Amino acid sequence: MQKRDKIVVVGFGGQYMHLIARRLREQGFYAEIVPYNMLKREQLEDPSVKAIILSGGPPSVYAPGAPRIPGWILEIGKPVLGICYGFHLLAEMLGGRVDRGCREYGRTMVRVLDPSDPLFEGWEAEEQTWMSHGDCVREVPPGARLLAVSENGYVAAFRKQHGDTVVYGVQFHPEVSHTPKGRQLLSNFARLAGAEPWWRPENLIDSLVSELRERVKEGRVLVAVSGGVDSTVTAVLLQRAVGDRLLAVLVDHGFFREGEVEETVRILKSAGIEPLVIDAREEFFEAVRGVSDPEEKRKRIGEMFARIFQRIVKENPDIRYLAQGTLYPDVIESGAAPGADRIKSHHNVGGLPSWLGLEVIEPLREFYKDEVRRLALALGLPHELAFRHPFPGPGLAVRIIGEVTREKLEIVRKASRIVEDELRRAGLYERVWQAFAVVGDDRWVGVKGDRREEGHIVIVRIVESDDGMTADWTRVPYEVLDRISRRITAEVPGVTMVAYAVTTKPPATIEPQ
Repeated sequence: MQKRDKIVVVGFGGQYMHLIARRLREQGFYAEIVPYNMLKREQLEDPSVKAIILSGGPPSVYAPGAPRIPGWILEIGKPVLGICYGFHLLAEMLGGRVDRGCREYGRTMVRVLDPSDPLFEGWEAEEQTWMSHGDCVREVPPGARLLAVSENGYVAAFRKQHGDTVVYGVQFHPEVSHTPKGRQLLSNFARLAGAEPWWRPENLIDSLVSELRERVKEGRVLVAVSGGVDSTVTAVLLQRAVGDRLLAVLVDHGFFREGEVEETVRILKSAGIEPLVIDAREEFFEAVRGVSDPEEKRKRIGEMFARIFQRIVKENPDIRYLAQGTLYPDVIESGAAPGADRIKSHHNVGGLPSWLGLEVIEPLREFYKDEVRRLALALGLPHELAFRHPFPGPGLAVRIIGEVTREKLEIVRKASRIVEDELRRAGLYERVWQAFAVVGDDRWVGVKGDRREEGHIVIVRIVESDDGMTADWTRVPYEVLDRISRRITAEVPGVTMVAYAVTTKPPATIEPQ
């Protein structure tokens, strides 16, 4: 990729840290995350780097082994902004006082003391923000200017000129949607740093193809396609890069949504890709038979994928690469970034066994879902594919709580189809992030045809999100929920109760397992 203006986000492992880069990129400012323990001075001194942002993170600055940054970051003359943990770290480094036990969580009003400061351009005298901290800056560093305070009287923002470096710190999280003017603040910081807003994902197709062509100079590439937009975009980019040296493989594991295999084949063929379809439904079902632990399910499904790929490689020894549609949130939630907790495992993020012997290619590893959707449309892929809801790699197997049985598999497949159908009918499908059904082992007594019937409970999950890292449950109109409930209990055998999930992420994840 051609060197152009960028903002470096120093990551301390907080689950919101990637949202900082995302919010900047949404506004055209290219940003990338560098883990705090991988910083190099020459990297940040590069003229293309216009500013540095220190993310939040889980630890306290007082915690043993708490992550730090080298002092030279404040000596290279690039504007620096610290958020939450980054705010505390900067205050401490510059001689301020950070105290424990001054907690603020959730929506918090902030009073802006200096509305003339360019960081707060467009802000009113009082604005709502989102706080999530147990420490606070009790005293700003010597020579710093107090810019804002919270409704509880805690320091909410400061500015200090440190030699040639302008240093800002904010206690709240401007990157989350619960801080309504947060995007404006991040844009203000980028502009005061002199960054040019040039980032447009769809304009990067040629450079992505060139990079893939340069990397895959010889040998063939196996790309695992799953029917989703991520793997399909990956396949199309590789086809443009390597042509007939691409082998697209669709492994039918038996845990797909209704009609998804046939639809995937149709879309790939329309894009000029003839996929190899492998019917492995029985193999996968046997692999998870009797398994209730969700992580064990994911592990066994991942291993089965790897073994199937291994068989393909034995039959095609010129295959040297395995391409996957891994996105950046996958990397974060798998704990692949230093300091980040492992929320869930993915068979396509660090989960493939070393014995597979293939070099992994992930051209979308630094992209977010909305950016991949823009790439899909620019590549000429169908609108319905670009906006298809995310689907987990292990498929419906992780939407079945407890052991995977054929009965529960059919229940969750048919019920999920009803949920999607009714959302489309109501014009809501593309307005929500994800919608599906979940089934477990709990039972509920029902009455059907004047007779007692004991059946399964189906939980419907519909959420709104920007990127899947945080999510809110969707306030679906009652009449839509009513149609979903009545259809599931009438059309899906073995179901007597339908419930609706009304928990946000966090504390719950989107997927049940």
